[in-house]
Amino acid sequence: MSKLTGKVAIVTGASKGIGAAIAKSLAADGASVVVNYASSKAGADKVVASITAAGGKAVAVGGDVSKAAEAKGIIDAAIKNYGRIDILVNNSGVYEFAPIESVTEDSFHRLFNINVLGLLLTTQAAVKYLKEGASIINIGSGVSRVTPPNSAVYTGTKGAVDAITGVLARELGPRQIRVNTINPGVVETEGTQSAGIIGSDFEKQYIAQAPLGRTGQVGDIASIASFLASDDSAWLTGEQLLATGGMR
Repeated sequence: MSKLTGKVAIVTGASKGIGAAIAKSLAADGASVVVNYASSKAGADKVVASITAAGGKAVAVGGDVSKAAEAKGIIDAAIKNYGRIDILVNNSGVYEFAPIESVTEDSFHRLFNINVLGLLLTTQAAVKYLKEGASIINIGSGVSRVTPPNSAVYTGTKGAVDAITGVLARELGPRQIRVNTINPGVVETEGTQSAGIIGSDFEKQYIAQAPLGRTGQVGDIASIASFLASDDSAWLTGEQLLATGGMR
């Protein structure tokens, strides 16, 4: 029996990148997975097809986590399809790098609405269904520790994720619900490819400074998520796991 057999997971922002890899990893470990997407139904359907082709169970569910009604709809779809929720991965997020002179109200609210408010709304909608042994996994970022220049708003959102994780770990701990954060470093995804990060001088500097000397792969993060979702991590809550190849 796989370590997540019988469990149900929701992964937000799972149509590509880290979210897609986490959805596939949880399914491979036996979980039934709700693959959430905000705009790319085709991407989510592709992830579902990959999971079902490998013998797993998954369904694609649309919804913008930054809107309360849609966040609730994602949770409701999980209950409708599978009857329970055991694992919530708050992966939906956007990033933008800009000097302080370029910060606008619109960019601030866009990043905080998705990266922070979305996490809160989805967790709020899910928590009434979570039972003893449930696991909430928030996807933060290594920027909250490294604090690179030109990232005041984005780093601010991920610092908020770290703080919220600590609060919720204490708040939900008496109900035996665990809350942890994975803070990835530079990871090769469709997003970092299209943003020009992969192959850039920035990536080269990162590789030169990271003790393990390479860019992360989505599988590096997905395997940590599977660990945090399972009873293998039953004594961990409130942790911020820095998955950066040693970059601090």
